[in-house]
Amino acid sequence: MTGLSRLWTLLGLACAAGLPLAGCAPLVLGTAGGAAVVATQERGFGGFVSDTEIRARINHLWVQHSLDMTNRIGLTVDQGRVLLTGRAADPQMRLDAVRLTWQAPGVKEVINEIQIDNGSSLLDSATDTWISTQLRSRITFDANIHSQNYSIDTVDGVVYLMGVAASQAELDRVVQHARSVPKVQRVVSYVQLLSNLQG
Repeated sequence: MTGLSRLWTLLGLACAAGLPLAGCAPLVLGTAGGAAVVATQERGFGGFVSDTEIRARINHLWVQHSLDMTNRIGLTVDQGRVLLTGRAADPQMRLDAVRLTWQAPGVKEVINEIQIDNGSSLLDSATDTWISTQLRSRITFDANIHSQNYSIDTVDGVVYLMGVAASQAELDRVVQHARSVPKVQRVVSYVQLLSNLQG
């Protein structure tokens, strides 16, 4: 399998699974010169493929263990760092999700922000989705933010940010946008600065 066909396969799996990958929309392959142009994410082409593979492996482990787990637990992967969010049915599911995540090759860190289901309603889930959508829109239309470098998860009004910021000033703008969205309870950032990664 060529590198190009391998990438197509990985992207097909990721996009078909509804993964919130910035590369699903802006990816252009097979241009006139045969070059591949990928979304301008700070982590680069290699990091994108690696994170996609890690996510696919974790999803596979979860599906084998419990389909309910894949429906309840959110999964974000950035440079081998895995952020887990969502509402587990019980403490055992929370532990199993973390345990299985560590089994996936390439995982460097697991950030466990999984909550135990407190009986939240469909309205609560809809509100969380609305918050994430509002924030995504705000940072997308902010010319001073590279929005494709950020992942957003919202659980019970708590916004979890992950990704790579070009600068502290850019990260501050993202956090400010998050705090200004109505119904946001608090903002938790696991965003890394590009300068720290290059050092």
